[in-house]
Amino acid sequence: MSRRDRPGPAAAGTRLWTWLMLPGTLWMTGFLVVSLLLVATLAFGTTDPLGNPQFGLDPSNIAALADPAYRTVLLRSLGYALVTCLVCLAVAYPVAYAIAMCGGRYKNLLIAAIVVPFFANYLVRMYGWSVVLSDDGPLLRALRSLGLADHGTKILQTGPGVVAGLVYGFVVFMIIPLYAALERMDTSLIEAGRDLYGGPLRTFLFVTVPATRQGAAAGCVLVFLPAMGDFVSAQLMGGPDQIMIGNLIQDKFFQGQNWPLGSALTMLLMAVLFLGMLGYLRRTRKDEAEAAR
Repeated sequence: MSRRDRPGPAAAGTRLWTWLMLPGTLWMTGFLVVSLLLVATLAFGTTDPLGNPQFGLDPSNIAALADPAYRTVLLRSLGYALVTCLVCLAVAYPVAYAIAMCGGRYKNLLIAAIVVPFFANYLVRMYGWSVVLSDDGPLLRALRSLGLADHGTKILQTGPGVVAGLVYGFVVFMIIPLYAALERMDTSLIEAGRDLYGGPLRTFLFVTVPATRQGAAAGCVLVFLPAMGDFVSAQLMGGPDQIMIGNLIQDKFFQGQNWPLGSALTMLLMAVLFLGMLGYLRRTRKDEAEAAR
């Protein structure tokens, strides 16, 4: 083989990384496919008199998803997840912008200060947040002392309380992609935008936001997917009127002993998440095609 036909160092390195990634990829893909097949098959199953799941071809579980109660819970979960994405965007943009543009040599330290607390167990953090938002917690006590709330004001067992828990749990997934997008952004665009649009707000809306929309889209996906299926926030900070589809799935599997119906609800949730992921991928492909022109 001539020297011209020999693969270069870059091609050899790419091939090496491909082989190194192959075992882990096959391992994760295999377990994912098997688990999906089990859940999809069990969705058509039944339960015996003792509550044990049995595989079958009964479509009643799929038909039960048309129940208005399930539709209400699904729409509530969808609404909470979308509001969580919007609030996380509003919170994460200033934080990511300040670190990327003004962090200087302390950027890595500031990012670590944000990320490291989220290494703590999610359930423990939600219990702590529920204490902060409780009726006798420090937040409502401070608001009462300022005259901004009375003794009838509640945060827990309300929709805003559930959203607050979701935002606290997943806001870091919005900050990191936005920070990465802002780091890659050409800062000369901001200076040109100030000359063109004048005020900093208009520059942010018409220059910074479009230039970092891929980071924002990635952050929305990373927040929306877990928020849609979350059940801890609704369980600790919501009430019977704030349950989400994750709570229904948990109830069917662990308390109601109705695994087939729980599997059908799981497939419904995965279908919604798949549609959201498909929309993100199409948007990303469209942006890449526009950038390549």
